[in-house]
Amino acid sequence: MTAIVRVPPRLRRRRLLAAVVVGGVLVASVLGTLTLGDLGVTPAGALAALVGAGDAGTVLVVQQWRLPRAVLGIVVGALLALSGALFQTVTRNPLGSPDILGFSVGAFTGVLAVTLAGATSVLALTGGAIGGGLAAAVLVFVLCARAGFGGVAVVLTGIGVSAMLAAVNVVLVVRLDDVRARAAAVWATGSLNGVSADGILPAVLSLASGALVIAALARSLHLLEFGDERATSLGVRPTWLRWAAMVIGVALIAVATAVAGPVGFIALAAPQIARRVWLTGTIPFAASAFVGAALLGASDLIASRALAPVMLPTGLVTVCLGGVYLAWLLTSRERTRR
Repeated sequence: MTAIVRVPPRLRRRRLLAAVVVGGVLVASVLGTLTLGDLGVTPAGALAALVGAGDAGTVLVVQQWRLPRAVLGIVVGALLALSGALFQTVTRNPLGSPDILGFSVGAFTGVLAVTLAGATSVLALTGGAIGGGLAAAVLVFVLCARAGFGGVAVVLTGIGVSAMLAAVNVVLVVRLDDVRARAAAVWATGSLNGVSADGILPAVLSLASGALVIAALARSLHLLEFGDERATSLGVRPTWLRWAAMVIGVALIAVATAVAGPVGFIALAAPQIARRVWLTGTIPFAASAFVGAALLGASDLIASRALAPVMLPTGLVTVCLGGVYLAWLLTSRERTRR
């Protein structure tokens, strides 16, 4: 019989407050996306436009342009965060996220390859992203198999593979025509500018299916954080679980990359923020997705309104925020060692 873990009232209140704050950020970012722009819309007007009420121009702007961006901001942020949570759990390293390990760059390589071949559909881009990301992941895991998947070995290997693939991406962009090359250069930073409703269904389906599989594997994944020997003694098969988590994580990051480009640092920061805010010993998957959705939604709102009417790529904001977070993470780890 499984023991019931009682959460102390103080910790329960802390987690409730965290959920309220993160939820508030998420709601505010969605409302900002729906209401702010060249055509200012009140919150009441935006809600009315969502159900088709109001003048035709407002309904068009809110439903066709702003709503897909708001929805994809939530879904892509959750996809990135779940992928980061998986890889940080598998590698037992807070730096073991797909953007640091090179999987995001590999997914972008796959997208560029199918674009160069002439494919433009969401399905083709997603397939290329999954293929490229999975190839990068296999390369990293094979190269560091002897050294192990914990510690700095996997991170350093991933950084090397990422640098190599970045060079390959430059070559692929150069081979594109001028129009597609300029679009690829902007998209390479990661952006929700110009996203359409076509990407919502595959992104939502990927998030739902990935969340179900992760929920089924969550207990075993958390045991893996305590080391392979202890996990094995408790009935977990670490090798099988690690490769299963890798495939799921690559699929999630690939879909996000196919929709919005390689948005950086959400996958790195969201799981660790969730673990610290929710005060859990292991990385909480649901909370990570929640934080990732709020982070990307808020970052996209900043990117779209900071220099209005110029709309910056969302990835520029996430990289700036992520750079500060990464510097803090590295310095805090150094202080802990001392």
